[in-house]
Amino acid sequence: MRFSLLLGALYFILKRASVKNEAFKRHIRHTSARILIKTAKGRGRLFIFEKGKLSSRSGGRWEFDVALVWKDAKTGFRVMTDKSPDASFNAAARGDLKVEGVSFYAQWFQDGINFVM
Repeated sequence: MRFSLLLGALYFILKRASVKNEAFKRHIRHTSARILIKTAKGRGRLFIFEKGKLSSRSGGRWEFDVALVWKDAKTGFRVMTDKSPDASFNAAARGDLKVEGVSFYAQWFQDGINFVM
């Protein structure tokens, strides 16, 4: 439940930034990407960036350009709320996070998050 709420809150924050945050608006202006954040069991949210516009769909069974797949919801929540800059890297090294698809979009998404957080 907390994982789903976190993803919903992330969408709200990014949606607001897509209107009010000039750096984030410039970052997403020319890119079309489908970023899926989910658990291995399929719980998650799809973030759809379409040349400056942002939308989202709940669930983890959507087509994507890149998927960030967490071992489980508890791990995903713990790492995503960790303030350490190496938290995601360490999770991937432990096998708690896997990246499927085009990894460039994972880095692009993280760069965008950095403009907002």
